[in-house]
Amino acid sequence: MSIEATPTSTSDQANAIAAPIRVLVVDDDREIRQLLTGFLKGHGYSVATASDGRSLYDALTSQHIDIIILDVLLPGADGLDLCRGIRATYSVPIIMLTAKREETDRIIGLEMGADDYLTKPFNPRELLARMKAVLRRTANPPGSILPRNNRTMSFSGWRVDTFRRELMNPDGVVVDLSAGEYDLLMAFLEAPQRVLSRDALLELGRNRVGTGFDRSIDTQISRLRRKLGTDENDQFIKTVRGAGYMFVPDVSRT
Repeated sequence: MSIEATPTSTSDQANAIAAPIRVLVVDDDREIRQLLTGFLKGHGYSVATASDGRSLYDALTSQHIDIIILDVLLPGADGLDLCRGIRATYSVPIIMLTAKREETDRIIGLEMGADDYLTKPFNPRELLARMKAVLRRTANPPGSILPRNNRTMSFSGWRVDTFRRELMNPDGVVVDLSAGEYDLLMAFLEAPQRVLSRDALLELGRNRVGTGFDRSIDTQISRLRRKLGTDENDQFIKTVRGAGYMFVPDVSRT
């Protein structure tokens, strides 16, 4: 991975002065840690580093972290296990890095709670763009690490834990969702009682994570309806002929 010297933009400087964003880079490769530290600092970010799970948790408990760049292949507990552990307690956004190219690895990472995924070798500029996109989506103020139970979305007795990416039915049982099904549900929950076209749903899915969401929307909706126990009717997801789909229930946030 090579990094070009890039002048710090005026907007990056202003953001850094106003509220420096603290990035935790977790990778057992010292060269990658050093290169990313220099690159991100050059764009106005504050950077901490860790080489394994123990130093990662030391950083999380001792300082404010706004976003984590987490390598999958780490000594001891791997990045997937660490991602799951972090997501059980913290809301901090996570972007995962891996040398693996298999689709299943990316999907597993996202289902563990990662917000985005990048395959090595990568262009640091793409990582920077993905960081900015993830921070816009999560919209947590710099320095915030919130308990996972501070943000729940509810509808008709169902609950979604947005930090653990879990859907629970009215009996409190967790319903297994694929990454694409979860992102589709979130697109509906963020725009209830609004008609969303197929193109709009595709765009919302790409803006969130960029998973297998872009397969046939109709197929994804059919699967999601079955998970919600409403495959035979439009109780939750109403088909609006010629226009798209609408999520019917009221949605509340806590």
